[in-house]
Amino acid sequence: MSRKPLSEKVKSALRKKAEGTMFTAADLQQVYRRGQGAYLSGGSRNVPMAAWAMGRVNSVVSGSGGGRKADADIVRRARARKKKSKA
Repeated sequence: MSRKPLSEKVKSALRKKAEGTMFTAADLQQVYRRGQGAYLSGGSRNVPMAAWAMGRVNSVVSGSGGGRKADADIVRRARARKKKSKA
C-alpha cells in the first residue's frame, strides 16, 4: 500500500508545532503517520483520522497522554539531539 503524501496544510501545521520545541517537523510527521496507522488499526470512528493523528502529535509535544508513551523512541531521539546541541 503506498502512502499518500501529507497535504501542505498538515505539513504547515506540523512545522508550526515544531517551532520552540525539541522536535523537528520530520519527527512530528512521523508521529502523525503513526497516529494515522493507529486510527486504521482500531481508532475511534467518532473522530476523523486527521484529528486522531493530530491529537497524537499534540500529546507528544505536550508530554502528556498516550502519545509520548507510544512514540517514546522519537521523544528519546529528540532529547538526545537537544542534549548534544547544548554540549
